[in-house]
Amino acid sequence: MTNEHNTHAHCSLVVLISGSGSNLQAIIDATRNGRIPARIAAVISNQAEAYGLQRAQQAGIETRVLDNKNHPTREAYDHELQQLVDGFKPDLVILAGFMRILTPGFVEHYQGRMLNIHPSLLPRHRGLHTHRSALEAGDTEHGASVHFVTAELDSGPVVLQVAVPVNATDTENGLAARVLEQEHRIYPMVIDWFVRGRLKVEQDKIMLDNKTLAGPCRFDTKTGKALCP
Repeated sequence: MTNEHNTHAHCSLVVLISGSGSNLQAIIDATRNGRIPARIAAVISNQAEAYGLQRAQQAGIETRVLDNKNHPTREAYDHELQQLVDGFKPDLVILAGFMRILTPGFVEHYQGRMLNIHPSLLPRHRGLHTHRSALEAGDTEHGASVHFVTAELDSGPVVLQVAVPVNATDTENGLAARVLEQEHRIYPMVIDWFVRGRLKVEQDKIMLDNKTLAGPCRFDTKTGKALCP
C-alpha cells in the first residue's frame, strides 16, 4: 500500500441512493480495489426496497432508511437526513441516484463536499427523462456529468463529462444503458480526485491540482483518461 493510500484511507464517504445502486456498486468496487483510498461509512436510502441497500449490506457497509413519506415537509425530512448523515462524519457526500430535490439549507451545509452524477451533458437536459429528451432533440451526442451540488437543480460546477454518440437506431433504454456504463467509469475517478485532495471548488470554480479549470474535463472513453482545459 502506498503512502498516499495511508494518508487518505481514513477519508469517509456517505452515499445517498433511491434505487438499484449501480453507481454505488462501481464506487464500492473502487474502494475495495484501492482505486479510491477511502471507506464508505454508510449508504442511506429514502426507499426501503432500494436494491442498492442489498449491495451495501453484501459489502459489509452500514445502511439506513429514512422514508420521506413520514415527514410533513421537505425541510423536515432534510433536517433529519442531515442529522443522520452527520452522524457518520463524512468528508464527502455522494448522490448516486438519490431521487429527491434537496432543500437549500441541506445543500449549503455540505457545500463543496457533495457530488452528483447526472445523465446528460449539462447544462443540456436538466431534470428527469434525459435520454428521451436527447433523442427528441435530435442530439448527436449525449452523456453524463459529475458536478458539485448547489441549490439550483443540476446547475452546480461540472467537474467531468463523458460523451456518448447517439445512433439513429437508439432507443431510450439502449442509450441509457450505454451512458450508465460510462457513468461507472467517471464517477469513481472524480471521487478519487476529491479524496486525494486534488479536487475542490472555490466560488463556483473547479480547482484541480491547484489550477482553475476553464471548463469541465472530458473523459476519453478509448484511453480512459480525462482531458482537462
